[in-house]
Amino acid sequence: MLFEFDSDQQLWQKTVREVTAKECPSTLVRTVVDNGADPAPLWKTYVGLGWTELVESEAAVELAIVLEELGRATDPTPFLATTTQFAPLVAGRTRPDRAGAAVYEGISAVRDADGWLLRGTAHRVLDGDRADDIAVVTDAGVFTVRADQVSARRTSAFDPVLHLADIVFDDVRAEADPDTDVDVEKARHVALAGLAVTMVGACRRILDLALDHVRNRQQFGVPIGSFQAVKHRAADMHVAVERAGALAYFAALTIAEDDPRRRLAASMAKAAAGECQSTVFRSGLQLFGAMGFTWENDLQFALKRARAGEHMLGSAAEHRALIAEEYRATLV
Repeated sequence: MLFEFDSDQQLWQKTVREVTAKECPSTLVRTVVDNGADPAPLWKTYVGLGWTELVESEAAVELAIVLEELGRATDPTPFLATTTQFAPLVAGRTRPDRAGAAVYEGISAVRDADGWLLRGTAHRVLDGDRADDIAVVTDAGVFTVRADQVSARRTSAFDPVLHLADIVFDDVRAEADPDTDVDVEKARHVALAGLAVTMVGACRRILDLALDHVRNRQQFGVPIGSFQAVKHRAADMHVAVERAGALAYFAALTIAEDDPRRRLAASMAKAAAGECQSTVFRSGLQLFGAMGFTWENDLQFALKRARAGEHMLGSAAEHRALIAEEYRATLV
């Protein structure tokens, strides 16, 4: 991929979009939220299709295409955490049908006569309450523990479909020595790029819903989309989504190519996605008027997925500061 998808990537995007439209419609998401439906069958569909095996760096762009479509659909499974946070830390040491979560901070490793003990509490871990395995980053290296070895409690989240959990490690005995060869920094870049492209997918869904609404909603006998003020808001949303999407896929491409610009690209992608969701959230909600605030409107799911992403792995402001620091370092 240079600036556009090639024919294979276009076909892949079309295929993924068709699958998510069929297997993860808004009715399923609403059932998960309203009735607590189990998304496990959907997770098994992803596993059966081989999507959970797209964890090698070389497949970063193809994985990004899947993540964007799942962001559009407000995917209720642990796919994002498993493929972009857990998998980069374990380097293929678990089965693709096992869901995973990642803990990047808050846990210490203490060595005793029998091996290693993990202690501490990790807060608001994505899918920490429903993962099969958990990758834990410590000063000693990366440990992998089974979920039944820890105590996890789900916490509230702005997006009711997301699972965030506090995980307590109460002298958890590690079953193996830590992996000291894991590139934790690169794993963070993968996590950032994955979250950024997921947010882009949610923002694109908001834009699509808003455009459909303004084309069909009439006022004074004409579609409200014909009003100049509405056109301006829609144009601003489109520009924000395209910019964030370009940066998210650029970050995925730097991961696939092991480009040294990977670190900067990941922060740029997350910053752009955060700025995008701010614009799209505000304008999308306003274009829907009072209807946008109703529980019956599916707009809410995309809005909440996009906004929730801003509060994970660093905000747009934090990543802009990192970018500025990186730029200043080049001037010295």
